[in-house]
Amino acid sequence: MTKIRFNWIPLALIAVLTTSVATADTLLVERMQRAQEQAVPRKGATMVEVESQYGAPQQKRDAVGQPPISRWVYPAFTVYFERDYVINAVVNKASPTEQGPKPALAGHPQE
Repeated sequence: MTKIRFNWIPLALIAVLTTSVATADTLLVERMQRAQEQAVPRKGATMVEVESQYGAPQQKRDAVGQPPISRWVYPAFTVYFERDYVINAVVNKASPTEQGPKPALAGHPQE
């Protein structure tokens, strides 16, 4: 009977550890889904429309490159413009240390 109890301890430990990891991943995924459901500027909107709907950004970064790409930083998201039009809006990290999923390694098959 003692052997049976000791055999269950490693299995229980593995179950607890995998549950913790799965929960952490789910929380990040759930946060990103909720954030994506937030209203962010739509592609094609103008700078004037974005500022009138969301107010002044915390930071305006100057345009760089060709075509000129600029960005406006808001507390919850960042908006990228090509000339005067939105080309993308992305949700900001919850904290500077937050890490998302790691990118797939080149040359390795996807699972």
